[in-house]
Amino acid sequence: MRSILKSATLAVALLVGLNFYAQSKRNLDNYRQPDQRGVNVFEDPKDTISTFEGLNVRVGGSFALQFQSLDHSNFGTINQSDVLGQNNRYLSLVELGSNFNLATANLDLDVALADGVRMHLRTYLSSRHHPEPYVKGGYFQIDKLDFISEGLLSDFMKHATIRIGHMENNYGDAHFRRSDNAQAIYNPFVGNLIMDAFTTEVGAEFYYRMDSGLFGMVGFANGKLNQSTVKNDANGASFLAKLGYDNQINEDLRLRLTGSIYNTGSVASSYLYSADRAGGRYYHVMDYKYNVYDAENDVNSISSTDNFRSGRYNPNFGNKVTAVMINPFIKYRGLEFFGTIEMANGRRHSETERRDANQFAGELIYRFGKTENFYVGGRYNTVSAEERNGDDVDISRFNLGAGWFMTKNILLKAEYVNQEYDGYTGNTALNGGKFNGAMVEAVISF
Repeated sequence: MRSILKSATLAVALLVGLNFYAQSKRNLDNYRQPDQRGVNVFEDPKDTISTFEGLNVRVGGSFALQFQSLDHSNFGTINQSDVLGQNNRYLSLVELGSNFNLATANLDLDVALADGVRMHLRTYLSSRHHPEPYVKGGYFQIDKLDFISEGLLSDFMKHATIRIGHMENNYGDAHFRRSDNAQAIYNPFVGNLIMDAFTTEVGAEFYYRMDSGLFGMVGFANGKLNQSTVKNDANGASFLAKLGYDNQINEDLRLRLTGSIYNTGSVASSYLYSADRAGGRYYHVMDYKYNVYDAENDVNSISSTDNFRSGRYNPNFGNKVTAVMINPFIKYRGLEFFGTIEMANGRRHSETERRDANQFAGELIYRFGKTENFYVGGRYNTVSAEERNGDDVDISRFNLGAGWFMTKNILLKAEYVNQEYDGYTGNTALNGGKFNGAMVEAVISF
């Protein structure tokens, strides 16, 4: 116990000292702010004006807590029997109540190492899936090459950025508006998209931006969420690319349009739609319980599932995945539209034919107030996909939400959500499934 107290005291002292040093200069170059100022920012901004005066450590973090009042249903209790025919197994949905979800927390370290060189590291301190802290990922970003030789390729680097790390890959624009565990201040709603494209792989990305608003990105990654040096026949890499236009046309109008591609070769398993270890926001929806009756011994036993990504859809593409996402963004004064058109296909190693999964989403948000600190909006999201068993399934979700930035670091938001499942057959809890209700979320980010 004494050694634990010593370690805890040392850690607190270190963090307090580091925080005191870091807060003397909170703003970093080429950096997306983690508060309201980062809303509707996509790639980190590129600015040639330097404020570097020496090593600078910025300690930041995020906290999020939701109150959930949801209900779910399906076609009813399913009667199954085991392979021996000795037991009866009844599958039914778990009962949901109204209460608070687990509070989540992030710790961010951003370090200006040299003029035009920055490091980012994010740790999930608490998440739905993990009770213990673990590193989400990090990267090393280069906006100047002066650390090699002063003025090296300076004209070229005015437009270029290099990012290297075990990091969140820049596929599509939707991931810039999603909740990343506790960092939920960029998301105008509580949940992410149904088919949530997000993965972290070891790789590198190269960006080039033109003064006209045109920009492009190419990237390569090793196709692995969990790193391993064990040799196998599925060591294919991932290729990423993005081409876009983003320009503030005038004081009132901003236009952005991007197209992205993610392609992976032969990998052990593609995690593009299942890499989020933090978990979904709609807790326990469509989770089910088994009531197993052993007739021979006249014994009942009950067990239940706990899908930490509940409410989302994973097409389970394991190999050679190709995904394309198109994202338009239009903001006229306080009114903004963000859209997602996504087409993906792939197959498991055991499958001979590729399957498709398509997603469409549209968000319409109106921001108002002196600093646009209030907003109301709606989102409609659909997914159509072919399951491994041949079912053609459709999932639709409607969100209606509102938010209030109490300060630039504190956001309170509420939403109504309704999600429905169609096309599922057989012994599955999603057969005729739906959930709906209200969510309230409080977010602090700094």
